Amino acid sequence: MNNLKLLTPGPLTTTNTVKAEMLYDRCTWDQDYKVITQKIRSQLLELAGASMHEYAAVLMQGSGTFVVESVLQTAITNEDKALIITNGAYGERIVKIAQYMGLHFSEYRVDYHQYPKEADIRTILEEDPAITHMIMVHCETTTGILNPVDMVAKLSKDFGKTLIIDAMSSFGGVEMDIPSLGIDYLISSANKCIQGVPGFGFVIAKLEELLGCGGNSRSLSLDLYDQWREMNRDGKWRYTSPTHVVAAFSKALDELMAEGGVSARYTRYRKNNQILRERLERLGIHAYISEEKQSPIITTFLFPNESFDFGDFYAYVKERGFVLYPGKLTDVDTFRIGNIGEIYEEDILALCNIVEEYMGVMVK
Repeated sequence: MNNLKLLTPGPLTTTNTVKAEMLYDRCTWDQDYKVITQKIRSQLLELAGASMHEYAAVLMQGSGTFVVESVLQTAITNEDKALIITNGAYGERIVKIAQYMGLHFSEYRVDYHQYPKEADIRTILEEDPAITHMIMVHCETTTGILNPVDMVAKLSKDFGKTLIIDAMSSFGGVEMDIPSLGIDYLISSANKCIQGVPGFGFVIAKLEELLGCGGNSRSLSLDLYDQWREMNRDGKWRYTSPTHVVAAFSKALDELMAEGGVSARYTRYRKNNQILRERLERLGIHAYISEEKQSPIITTFLFPNESFDFGDFYAYVKERGFVLYPGKLTDVDTFRIGNIGEIYEEDILALCNIVEEYMGVMVK
C-alpha cells in the first residue's frame, strides 16, 4: 500500500514510532501492560488539568460512539432528563442513542453553521426544571465548527446541571481546563488529536458524579462505572482490551508532550487550517464555516461550481498522496479536509498546490 497522508478527522496520519509500538504482542493480565494503562490514565488527567482526587480517567473499548453511549448508559437514569444541544450530525447521533435507550430528553437544535444561543438555552432551562443533564459536542466535525463550551459550561453551573461534553475531535488539540469549566464528563477517542490509532476511547469523569452511578447502566459491556472500579484497582480492563492500540496510544501521548503539549499542537493545527483556508479561498473554494467559528480540526468547503465532481477530485488528490473526506451535509454540496494528525505546513502547502493544479486542469 502507498503511504497516503490522511487529511481526515480520524483515523489520521500517525508517526512511524507510534505504529512501531503495535509490532509487539502484550498480555492483558501482565503487570507491565497494566502499568501502561495506569500511565495513560494519569497523563490524560494531566492534559485535562485535573487532579486524581477530583477526576478519574476511564478507558473504554470501541469507537468514540461506543464511549458516548457508555456515558449516557451510566450517567443518566430513567428518572433524569437530558437537554441535547445539536448543530451537526454527531449531536444528532447522541439524540439517536438517547432514543434507542428510551431516555427522557429534549433537543435544542440550531443550523449547522450557527452557534447555540445562550438566551435560548437559558429559557429552556428556566421553563423545564426537570432537566438534569446538558450534552453538547465541542467540535462538530460535520462542519468543523467549534462550539462555545465556556458559555454552555457556565449555564450548567448557573442551573446546577450535570454537563457532558463530547470532545472527541478537540481534546488534545484545543486547550481546555476541565475543572475550571466544571465539566462532569468529557469524552474523547484515541485516534483524534492525541494521534493514536482507532480501538478505544476515554472519559474524564468527575469522581463525585461517577461514584453515584453504580447500577445505572442498562448495558453490561458499556457500564462505565464498573469499568472504572475494575481499572482503578490495578489497571486491568474488565474485558479484552485492544492491547496494540493501547501501547500505541501511550507512545502518542509521550510524543504530544515532547511536541510541547496541547498549546504547541493547537498552534500547528491552527497554522495548517489558516494556510488551507487562505489558499483555497484564492482558488474560489470557500469555507462553509465563518473564520471566527472555525476549529483547527477540520474544514468544510463548498463545491466551487456546479460542474465540480468530488469523486474525480478525490481520485486526483489521492493519486498524489492525500486522502480527503466527503461532506456530511444534506442541504449543500461540500467536502472536508482535516488539519490534524502528523501533518505539517509543508504537507498543507503540497496539497494546496495539487488542488491548484486540479482546478487549472478542470477549467481547461
